[in-house]
Amino acid sequence: MKVLLALIKKEIKQMLRDSSCIIIAFVLPVISILIYMYGVNLDSNTVTIGIKNDDNNNPEIATLIKSFGHSKYINSAILYTDEELEEAISNSKIKGAVVIPNDFSTKLSRGQNAELLVITDGSEANTANYVQSYITSIANGWLASSKYRTNMSVPIISPEVRFWYNSDQDSHYFIMPGSMATSMTLIGILLTSLVVAREWDRGTMEVLLSTRVRPIYLVLSKYIPYFVLGMASLAFSVFLCIFVFGIPFMGSFLSLFVVSGLFLFACLGIGIMISTLLRNQFQASLVAIGVGFMPGLMLSGMVFPINSMPDILQKLTMFLPPRYYVAFIESEFMAGSVKKIIIENAVFLTILGLLLFAVVLKNTKTRLER
Repeated sequence: MKVLLALIKKEIKQMLRDSSCIIIAFVLPVISILIYMYGVNLDSNTVTIGIKNDDNNNPEIATLIKSFGHSKYINSAILYTDEELEEAISNSKIKGAVVIPNDFSTKLSRGQNAELLVITDGSEANTANYVQSYITSIANGWLASSKYRTNMSVPIISPEVRFWYNSDQDSHYFIMPGSMATSMTLIGILLTSLVVAREWDRGTMEVLLSTRVRPIYLVLSKYIPYFVLGMASLAFSVFLCIFVFGIPFMGSFLSLFVVSGLFLFACLGIGIMISTLLRNQFQASLVAIGVGFMPGLMLSGMVFPINSMPDILQKLTMFLPPRYYVAFIESEFMAGSVKKIIIENAVFLTILGLLLFAVVLKNTKTRLER
């Protein structure tokens, strides 16, 4: 422990002493342009919604349900109970739902204004608006071609919209929590990509290797200071979001910090692995931004819907820790602690973090030769 604490103390001093910032003038714009060109699409082309039909006695309503399946903008799923509907939305299996009341066809037959209940996931404001407009358009198109059109004085179906988790439709409610993933990615990947490479550039690695310091001590001395820094940054960000900016928090602080710690552990592994393999600060910073920060920001689902990206990029996001952390932290803030979401994301981040730690330990040499 004395050796490990001495190395941690040295690392903290180096971390506090190094205040330089690396300005990337050409590589960063190229990466950004490529991602915006091929990976970003603000149009939500396909949205999965649930359909719950409480008016089962009228076969004419079956044609309305089929109308949702014929739209190129919507993938529909039939739901039978309120519990099934709630579970599907809370687990992000669907982005919204339409409930057909049991008196829907009766009101249409009498020429009265019939209402559809539209429920959307307000954690994604743009997608929620898409769901509302798609459902309204499809329902009105069905009405215009149905037998009920002659009974309506005003040929329109009025949707009764309910936004779950973000009833105010304030985009800050999901952008602010998602921005924590960006901050922790900066600390976990971008900063730690320089820690080992800095030792080689300054010649201090030769001094360390001349001692009896074991590789495990070297690795832990790089992990621990930045892990503490990242968790302190998270606590400060949570304080600002909740108590300064008034962002509602519906989940558990324990699950928030546990999963955040696992996410930071995985990010530290990526950054230190880059630094260990390259041994050059400039090269390490370029690679860290290229494979860590920029894809983590643009392809995590925080700003742009993942289901609007090309298939190959959707598969690529499955290997990015920010994708799982953004899904978790937005759910934790707005929907509360959903057990399935917590377990799935925690398991993935734990496995990834342990694998990266093993790779870093294996590549940490105690000799000058590569």
